Amino acid sequence: MESLHRGEILSGTVTAIEPFGVFVALDDSPDHPVFPGVGVITISELSWRHIETASDVVQTGQRVSCEFLQFDTWNLEAKLSLRVMRPDPFHAFADRNAVGRKLHGQVTKLAPFGIFVQVADGIVGLVRLQELTWTPVEAPSDVVQVGDEVAVVVTEIDRERRRLVLSRRQASSDPR
Repeated sequence: MESLHRGEILSGTVTAIEPFGVFVALDDSPDHPVFPGVGVITISELSWRHIETASDVVQTGQRVSCEFLQFDTWNLEAKLSLRVMRPDPFHAFADRNAVGRKLHGQVTKLAPFGIFVQVADGIVGLVRLQELTWTPVEAPSDVVQVGDEVAVVVTEIDRERRRLVLSRRQASSDPR
């Protein structure tokens, strides 16, 4: 296992689902001291989209092909990624959209510094507090609630960090 190189594709069977991710019994691999196989896919490496549990993506007994990331010499496990085997939906979104484009989406979360709006399947952007309305507000709940449909304008697309910044006020006319 230590001779593997980053980017190699490995196949195996999901043997256990844990809160932090899944164990994979890799084809032609030695046994793990606790779980069969020596592959681990953390929650963050299962899907490009936000998921609650690993079972949202895989099931015990399912065959998977993953990319090898690194060998963890402390735990004697191969760190794997399932998500990189699929196209990144953020990059596809960034290819189809540009700064200045008006979109519609649903508010998914309120935070003291702004709101999060889902503008496409698996694509969520941040509207900062000062970009919610033309007049200052103290809290996002003063103007929107989770589940509300809102119009927004794309103000920044950061492909490298996979971040989308939006403005709700730019999507409406200035009341002055």
